[in-house]
Amino acid sequence: MTTLEGAVVLVTGGNRGLGKAFVEDLLTRGAKKVYATARKPEPSTDPRVVTLPLEVTDPASIDALVAAAPDVTVLINNAGITGGRSLLESPEDEIRSVFEVNLFGPLNIVRAFAPVIERNGGGHILNMHSVLSWISFGGAYPASKAALWSVSNGLRLELLGRGIGVTGLHVGYVDTDMTASVTDPKSKPEDIAKQALDGIESGAHEVIADEVSRNVKSGLSADLTALYPQLNG
Repeated sequence: MTTLEGAVVLVTGGNRGLGKAFVEDLLTRGAKKVYATARKPEPSTDPRVVTLPLEVTDPASIDALVAAAPDVTVLINNAGITGGRSLLESPEDEIRSVFEVNLFGPLNIVRAFAPVIERNGGGHILNMHSVLSWISFGGAYPASKAALWSVSNGLRLELLGRGIGVTGLHVGYVDTDMTASVTDPKSKPEDIAKQALDGIESGAHEVIADEVSRNVKSGLSADLTALYPQLNG
């Protein structure tokens, strides 16, 4: 278990949406310092928040972040993109871009910061998955999240004995700019952030943050037609 009071936390994609909710909740929990990254970071009025640039697909940008944040004990991999709506028709470079940001970005950040967290006495990593880790509506985004789920499971095993826990966060639609056009029910960012951070502090392997995610996970052992009724023909 990791106590967030006094922790030094890095939040990728920390300027808006769910990332901003993470930053705000961390401050209420007494985090000593929060590094909030973005491609174009905006300054914070809170002295505990340090905003830093990050392009998750650029190794040099990740290296610069490690140099600027050597005291991190908790990493929250929140940054991500959508795109590549069709696996058959979307341009291959668009599909690759989604995987570069949503899969290789978090993986490379973990690879860079795991030694930092270990040197600082251990801590925790939270990876932002999705209910689409477990069910696909087509396209590159769910495929990238399914891959990240598998990577998180592997990282959790590799980090055993190094004092670093790994939590995967699964959730459906969250009310952010990314889902502005969605009319289906959406969770509040602050509610999801609270559940996720509670999960870090309790040492949870997974946080299943809404009803749709719980329903989908409960159906994984069923025949595929339960999750994909269109296969019934």
